[in-house]
Amino acid sequence: MTARNTLALTVAGLLLMAGPALAQPTEIRIGVALEPPTLDPTAGAAEAIDVVVYQNVFEGLVRIDQTGAVQPGLAKSWTISEDGLTYRFALNEGVTFHDGTAFDAEDVKFSFDRLLAEDSVNAQKALYAPISAVTVIDPMTVEFTLSRPDGLFLFNLGRGDAVIVAPESAANNGAEPIGTGPFAFIQWDRGSRVVLEQYGPYWGEAPALTRASFVFISDTATLTNALLAGDVDGTNNFAAEALAVFENNPQFKVLVGSTEGETILSTNNRKEPFTDLKVRQAMAHALDRQEIIEGATYGYGVPIGTHFAPHHPYYLDLTDTYPHDVEAAKTLLAEAGYTDGFSATLKLPPVAYARLSGQIIASQFAEVGIELELINMEWAQWLEDVFANKDFDLTIISHVEPFDIGIYANPDYYFGYDNAQVQALNETLNATTDEADRLALAQEIQTIIARDAVNGYLFELAQTGVWNAKLDGMWQNAPVEGVVLRDIYWVE
Repeated sequence: MTARNTLALTVAGLLLMAGPALAQPTEIRIGVALEPPTLDPTAGAAEAIDVVVYQNVFEGLVRIDQTGAVQPGLAKSWTISEDGLTYRFALNEGVTFHDGTAFDAEDVKFSFDRLLAEDSVNAQKALYAPISAVTVIDPMTVEFTLSRPDGLFLFNLGRGDAVIVAPESAANNGAEPIGTGPFAFIQWDRGSRVVLEQYGPYWGEAPALTRASFVFISDTATLTNALLAGDVDGTNNFAAEALAVFENNPQFKVLVGSTEGETILSTNNRKEPFTDLKVRQAMAHALDRQEIIEGATYGYGVPIGTHFAPHHPYYLDLTDTYPHDVEAAKTLLAEAGYTDGFSATLKLPPVAYARLSGQIIASQFAEVGIELELINMEWAQWLEDVFANKDFDLTIISHVEPFDIGIYANPDYYFGYDNAQVQALNETLNATTDEADRLALAQEIQTIIARDAVNGYLFELAQTGVWNAKLDGMWQNAPVEGVVLRDIYWVE
């Protein structure tokens, strides 16, 4: 045996000992706190829906990127008339739904006719009210006619509420969603997980991931253990109180960013004693935001004094409108006829920020004579009782919809605020495209709702993601709801 042969055998033996090269993983398992009530983003208000399907299963004419900018989606380009009333979209060709049916302009018209129909259950239907007609020009061209200019029209087209669905499958999208996105729905194990797989004939650039599972884990301790054990690869929004477990662990990366989630002590403005401005002002004075932020978000929240995201250029800092002042709160309650205070219920959805905030607020309100009964609710019950049936006194919730100050112009919205001036200002804002004018209008609305203490404005919810250190491409900030899979990949 020659020295060369000996060397070759030695190298071969070492390679066998080392085993075959390990392939890069292409699957991801994401832990999420809430299970969606449906998988159709056009038929529900829950953020949990978009977390799973937005830009993954379903797509819109345009999409919102992680900076909040509008990018082409199913429409590759568009033109806008000089008067701002006509938008013509050129659609991408070769697009199919996950059942193999072709996408064209008729699907766009169907989707928006369905959204605007009298029996529509779309949670954000009011945002699309300016649409007066959707016209099919040819199979790859569709035109929208607006009744008035809408400065947020393109952005709103990129929301989960405006994704394109097919007439053949729309009725079943709640349980078996069929879209045009890079991932197709595979299965929904109720109470456990939703599984998606890369859609081979996808019209756009194929994502790096081939399979994604959204695993429902509502308990923080259980999710912590799942992350540490490698049973899940990450979560987009982890409980702030447990972040310390991962912050100095090289096996994980912690991404802290901002969201569009205005966290409020939502108040039933239709119901006594909350119909009285002095009562609402007293509650505003009783709130100690910093104590709530430290206790409920472990310092990660940003205080707000109105319903607007602090990172937005239109934001106006109104946190000093009703500073924490126990004596002022007591005086206002006495002037309202509640010298001895009153009792109320505080209904809390099953998210940590709400339940922790509720305990702190109950203690703060007790100082001024307001006794709160805390009622913990599951998500489906909260959506039915509070959001749909308006059966509540107070609740705590993060409103994660972007630029959603328009909800204060809807007297039928669940917290029941009815102010003609705000309604008129919002109508003007919606019809205004000049940025300087839009800024002034948005800030005037912010000032009015802060002064009226419509709700207790607490903090902007942070996004605190925890991920396997070998993952990259996750969104740090959340300008819209969702965990967008197209950008995520494993690194060596």
